[in-house]
Amino acid sequence: MTAMTSGPSLIATLPGRAYTDPGTFRREQERIFEALWFCAIRSAELAGPGAYRTVQVGTESVLITRNADGALRAFLNVCRHRGARLCAEPAGEVRRTLRCAYHAWTYDLDGRLVAAPNLARMKDIDRDAYGLRRVALREWLGYAWVCLADEPPSFEDTVMGAAVERLGEAAAIDRYRTEELVVGRRIRYDVAANWKLIVENFMECYHCATIHPELTDVLPEFARGYAAQYYVGHGAEFASAAQGFTVDGSEGFGRLPGLTDAQDRRYYAVTVKPQVFINLVPDHVIVHRMFPVDVARTVVECDWLYAPEVVASGADVSRSVELFHRVNVQDFEACELTQPAMDSRAYRGGGVLVPSEHHIGAFHGWVTARLVEAGPRASGA
Repeated sequence: MTAMTSGPSLIATLPGRAYTDPGTFRREQERIFEALWFCAIRSAELAGPGAYRTVQVGTESVLITRNADGALRAFLNVCRHRGARLCAEPAGEVRRTLRCAYHAWTYDLDGRLVAAPNLARMKDIDRDAYGLRRVALREWLGYAWVCLADEPPSFEDTVMGAAVERLGEAAAIDRYRTEELVVGRRIRYDVAANWKLIVENFMECYHCATIHPELTDVLPEFARGYAAQYYVGHGAEFASAAQGFTVDGSEGFGRLPGLTDAQDRRYYAVTVKPQVFINLVPDHVIVHRMFPVDVARTVVECDWLYAPEVVASGADVSRSVELFHRVNVQDFEACELTQPAMDSRAYRGGGVLVPSEHHIGAFHGWVTARLVEAGPRASGA
């Protein structure tokens, strides 16, 4: 475990304008969401070749599909001819090609230009050069992660490294075999709050005793105000009376294979900047993905992942879903209470962080550093 640092009890937060200024949000889109790895979709959502999803990443629409060999590919969702949106629907399926509805420029599932009206007469066109703009893609934990940067940062350092930094070793998250789990429930939340308020809320538990009675019943140490992720390698222990991570403390499902005894009856939380929260408990995994829409609006998709046999059997997952659903609703309502005050003259200089929240200061420092870094706008490769 890391030791608590000595120093003043109260340290400063970001100023209120950091949560309300449209210019700041535009820079965040450019220098954070369009420059770093972004968790886009659950890979299993694309069942076979030609299935596609579109995802908003910063200011760009990204098209993710499977090619003829079944491999995932990602492109900017823009026709190279006149810039029309190639796929207008959020999800769909094509047979072999992606065809622009405007002038019928047509691309194969690897993004190469394969057809267009009168293309045979334009023998000087390089079909590869005028193919769709590729976007870097990696798969991890059963999700497709994309990065718009021309030179993406190390996935191992910035994404997988976040789990190692939090849990102490790479194997700790690998043992959950998240890529093999199945979505038992997905809930989409439309939150009237800046994305940073949601990250800050997830990182601390100073509020837990106030607004999360169901959670602190199962994880009593949270009532003392220290979030599980404050300490490297620490998982919050279940209450002695709790049989499982459920809304009423009743029994859940069997322990996921591969977990150690040290991981049993414990809850771990990981923040993967800038937009993913991972919650690990013995019988399921909960993954939040944030999609910042505007300076004061964030969509959050939350997946509850279970062993395939649990979902296939039709087992009732509602008690485990309900626990974190209530936590989500409570958290997001709190964030929505906070957002309007970010414009108040009382908050122009920001607020303060108490000792159990001091680690949020590192997040603030990270955001500030990203925004002052110079560099051209990421455009895809």
